[in-house]
Amino acid sequence: VKALQIRFLAVFWLLRCADWLQGPYFYEVYASKVINGAQASLSLVSRLFLTGFASTAIFGPWVGRAADTYGRKKGTLAFTALYALGAASTRSSVLTILFLGRLASGIGTSLLFSAPEAWLVGESQKSGDDPDGSYLGETFGMAYAGDSIVAILAGQFAGMAAGKRGPSGPFELSVGFLAAGALLSALFWRENLASKSGANGEDSKPSIKEAIKVVKDDPKIMLVGSTQSLFEAAMYIFVLQWPPAISGAISSFFGEGAATPYGAIFSCFMACCLLGSTTFGQLAKMGVATEKSAAGMLTVATLAMGLAASSTSAAVMPLASLVAAFFAFEACVGMYFP
Repeated sequence: VKALQIRFLAVFWLLRCADWLQGPYFYEVYASKVINGAQASLSLVSRLFLTGFASTAIFGPWVGRAADTYGRKKGTLAFTALYALGAASTRSSVLTILFLGRLASGIGTSLLFSAPEAWLVGESQKSGDDPDGSYLGETFGMAYAGDSIVAILAGQFAGMAAGKRGPSGPFELSVGFLAAGALLSALFWRENLASKSGANGEDSKPSIKEAIKVVKDDPKIMLVGSTQSLFEAAMYIFVLQWPPAISGAISSFFGEGAATPYGAIFSCFMACCLLGSTTFGQLAKMGVATEKSAAGMLTVATLAMGLAASSTSAAVMPLASLVAAFFAFEACVGMYFP
């Protein structure tokens, strides 16, 4: 079991680091492009951003099933290839290549959040060494606890790479982590497929139509899903808007031309997320109901975004209040995910 944990965690953290590396300079790498003689606009960056999420939404259900059918190890290797292509596309100033790169990254994201973890579950079930699932739960706990540290370190690595290679530097560095993760999984992971169940070995996975019926039959699922959708919508708007907002505030405070340390700021965001997750865990141990802590988290998140919105609309953006609002919101994100 311990050997399985090591094989999974080594690959998982490398792949997650590759993903986190692309976060701090996502806006900057596209905003710095000159396309057809004009500087890329926020509108164009937004469309590139949405292309990735649209491809995840459209292809996600299919690539997840493909990984189950053809192999979770193959799915993990496909993620590294697709994500590397997306990262490499950031070196180009050709609009078509940029959009294709975002398309590849979006499909890759679907695989990142399905194939490696499905591989671990399948491998654990195949070995039979963890009948009650205790080690499986422990492994996932270690994976996501370590992921917070990986994200903080990735912000620092991204800042250093950008300092040497420009805003595409972190994307280039992420290719190295993807290659390392691919190599380890190719060498040390065995292939496993989803088990067949049902009569005559037919696949009995629930269909999307059946899932919709379950949601309709239980209003609580719809309420929880609506809450998640609304919060994550705000979160992804924040992901796109924080770089230009913080850059504008730094220019107002320090003067035009002042460099924005996106990597260091990203690391601080991830530290706030870790603080939020830890806070949620402590509240749970104290017996605070999840419903109450979630309501408090949503209230703080709303106030934080309200403060950020008022700060960015001011004639001179106050840096301190903007940073405080962003840190508070990131702590709420950390509380949300557990």
